[in-house]
Amino acid sequence: MRFIWVSLQHKLKKLIDGRGWQSAKQHTRRILHPPRFPLSTDRVIATIDRDRFEQIRKRYWIDNPGDDPPKYLELERWVDINIRRVRDLELDLSRPKRVLDLGCGTGYFLHICRLLGHQILGLDVDELPMFNEITRLLDIPRIVCRIDRFTALPDLGDKFDVITGFLICFNRHKQGDIWGVPEWDFFLDDLTKHLTRGGLVWLELNREYDDTYYTPELHDFFKYRGAKVDKQRVIFSEAIERRTPNVQHPTPRAGC
Repeated sequence: MRFIWVSLQHKLKKLIDGRGWQSAKQHTRRILHPPRFPLSTDRVIATIDRDRFEQIRKRYWIDNPGDDPPKYLELERWVDINIRRVRDLELDLSRPKRVLDLGCGTGYFLHICRLLGHQILGLDVDELPMFNEITRLLDIPRIVCRIDRFTALPDLGDKFDVITGFLICFNRHKQGDIWGVPEWDFFLDDLTKHLTRGGLVWLELNREYDDTYYTPELHDFFKYRGAKVDKQRVIFSEAIERRTPNVQHPTPRAGC
């Protein structure tokens, strides 16, 4: 009985805050306009060379990886997660777009985007051989670069319609010098230089040690700059407002 009540509460909340209506709209659009590539976990995995992937898996797999990188070798799980990400961004419903993924990791998200006809580019460090091998397996175009505080991104070519960052760590996640308002202010200003007019920025933050994703000050800052903030998600679906008051940051350094 308690489960039924909790489930009913969840559905009512979705209806009240509009998520139920939005979900219904997306479902209808997917029926009327099916994506160019049929999105299912099995179909996506079928596009990956399983023999080569299994060789990578044997080299790096450990039992009970927890939050360590070998967890991304659970292919079915992470393909399913990234299909959901693609659908959340409605990239299965849109015209072909240019997509940049910051901290692209294994490249699963970008691989699925390309199957749907999008132009893709990843950006990440090259410190983990496992990630390097999987992105090579998937043939993910990638710029090797570290995102640092008060440091401009490198030349990335043409501007992007969608810029994403999932489970990001470039903000010094779970470290003593985690980014505050000045660092985020600089980063968002720099990001607008790589974004098309009306482009989308979709960031998902990691949970910190205190079980939060950001401080109250950062929450207010993101909202002030025009973001929709929903738990770990910070989404700019319109222009990133350039109106942050009294924020000082040093002279920018050159990127990678």
